[in-house]
Amino acid sequence: MRVLICPDKFAGTLTAVEAAQAVAEGWRTAAAADELICRPIADGGPGFVEVLHASIGGELIEVDTTDPLGRPVLGSVLLAGDEAGTAYVESAQACGLHLVEPGERDPKVTSSYGLGALIEAAVAHGARRVVIGLGGSATNDGGAGLLAALGAVGLDAAGEPLPPGGAALTACTSLALADSAPDSADATAPDGATRADGSAGSGLLPAGVELIAATDVDNPLTGLHGASAVYGPQKGATPQDVTLLDAALANWAAVLERELPGCPAKLSELPGGGAAGGLGAAILALGGTVASGIDLIRELTGLDQVLENVDLLITGEGSFDHQSLRGKAISGLAGAARDLGIPCVVLAGRVTTGRREQGAAGVTEAYALVDHFGSVDLALAEPARGLRELSARLAGQWSR
Repeated sequence: MRVLICPDKFAGTLTAVEAAQAVAEGWRTAAAADELICRPIADGGPGFVEVLHASIGGELIEVDTTDPLGRPVLGSVLLAGDEAGTAYVESAQACGLHLVEPGERDPKVTSSYGLGALIEAAVAHGARRVVIGLGGSATNDGGAGLLAALGAVGLDAAGEPLPPGGAALTACTSLALADSAPDSADATAPDGATRADGSAGSGLLPAGVELIAATDVDNPLTGLHGASAVYGPQKGATPQDVTLLDAALANWAAVLERELPGCPAKLSELPGGGAAGGLGAAILALGGTVASGIDLIRELTGLDQVLENVDLLITGEGSFDHQSLRGKAISGLAGAARDLGIPCVVLAGRVTTGRREQGAAGVTEAYALVDHFGSVDLALAEPARGLRELSARLAGQWSR
């Protein structure tokens, strides 16, 4: 039997690579003769660059940047070495929720400034096409920090640069581009942050540089399904914060439409704009595009061609919930398997979707580590063991 193993990360416990290894080890204990093909995946969130580097190679460049609270952190840029001059960066390396302790999480003040350093570094190394994986962020600033790092600074009514964070966007009335304001981007940089080249500031991206946001969600920037309402609470936002942040992002979008050349109309309503706390909207405002992260991974790794020649697909992630079915990795893989008539089994830390939803998405069966162990604590403490045991059980059921 040929089995394709394509898990995403199990957030906070296992990388996608580690999860794939655990599933493969478990299967081999029960069906050693089967052919296992491990292709860990990412949909734009944490692990995006790691998975691509493992699949397509390229040159990995380390970059000094800052986390959501302005503290130094190391990120990376993957230079593909292709004719298009493509580079891949990952927002979670600078804006990730995992970089901020639970007690520190406050999307009213966290900033996406560090992602700007990664993008600038990619361009400085000759990239003409920058693909930005979006997901797993601790920020809700509509990409204001990112734009400030690139030279587009939000100003208040007094003409002063806004402080970092999503809450400050309520007071935004105008935009200073490049060096048109005396203090430029550094005024809005978190403490300790510098531009990628160490300078005090430069303009926006050079002409001809293409930005692509690879994202796992299609949420708009604002509203009931927007960045603040859907993702704000998991970043530390209270119900009152959500209301404040949603209004702040609506105001920010209006300023960008009015003052940033090339910004598309109805920015707050565009699909994908709400990704990673509104980073999707910032990339759209810069003239970039939004693409499915999982579709991009499938194309770059030749996953569809592999899928056509297997008997079973095993995928998974930390939490298989309703968000998993809104453009995330599992929905993309399960849908492709369904179209080919290939059964798809999901292994997850927990499963909260119903069988009808699963079936409609192309999922044949779904199993949770929490149910397997009968304990949330054990599922978090020993996810690799749980995946090995579940996989061995699956092999006994599915292997010929």
